[in-house]
Amino acid sequence: MATQLIRPEAEAPRDTLSFEEATRVRRSIRGFLDQAVPESVIREVLEDAQYAPSNCNTQPWNTHIVRGEKLKQLSAVLHAKNDAGEFTPDFSFDVNDFYGEYRERNNALGKAYYEAMNVMREDKEGRHRAGARNYSFFNAPQAAFLFMPSFGDNVRVAGDMGMYGQTFLLSLAARGLGGIPQTALGFFAGTIREFLGIPDELKLLFGISFGYPDEDAPGNRVRMDRVPIETSVTFHA
Repeated sequence: MATQLIRPEAEAPRDTLSFEEATRVRRSIRGFLDQAVPESVIREVLEDAQYAPSNCNTQPWNTHIVRGEKLKQLSAVLHAKNDAGEFTPDFSFDVNDFYGEYRERNNALGKAYYEAMNVMREDKEGRHRAGARNYSFFNAPQAAFLFMPSFGDNVRVAGDMGMYGQTFLLSLAARGLGGIPQTALGFFAGTIREFLGIPDELKLLFGISFGYPDEDAPGNRVRMDRVPIETSVTFHA
C-alpha cells in the first residue's frame, strides 16, 4: 500500500509564492545583502528540499550549511587556494567541452556577466577578480555545500543532487530569497572537505550561496532568457 503524505491540519498557511511564480522568479543571484537568513527559515527550505525525488529512495544528499565566522574563514582559505591554482575537485569540469548551441549559451552568459561587472574581455586581472567573487560567496552570509556518496559512475546520484538543489532553490525563491548554484565551489572539494571535517567518501558536486538578494549589485543585472520549448522538446504520438 502506498504511503500517503498528510500534513498536520493545524499547520498555518505560509506566505509564499505559488509554484508557477517561484519557478519564473527564480534566477541565479550574484550579489547578496549582508543580512543573515533566520535559522527557522533555513530549516523550512531544507524541509522542502528533503522531499526531492531520488533513485530507489536513496536520498543521497548530505548538506552542510556554513555561516558566520566559519564562512569567513572558509572564504579566506578558498581565495588563497584559488590564487595559488591549488584545485582539488572530485569531478572534472571544463567549459571547453561545450559545443554548438551549448557553447553559444555559455558565451552569452559570460559576456553579459562581465559587461555587468564592467570588465572588458582583454582584462585578465579583472576577469580573475570577477570569477573570484564565487569564493566570497557573492557576499552571502551563508552557503550550502551539497556532498554525495559515490555510486557507480555517479550519473544517477548526481541527477538526484540536481533535483535536491533545484527544490532548495525554488523554496528560496518562494520565500523572497535567492541563491546561486556554484560549480566553482566544487573545484576545491578536497579543501572544503578537510576544512569542514567531512569524510573522504563524500564527494562535493556543488555549493549554493543564498540569502537576501542585493538588487543593486552589478551581478544581478544579468537576466538570461530561456529558449522556447520547441527548441528542446519533441512530442511523439
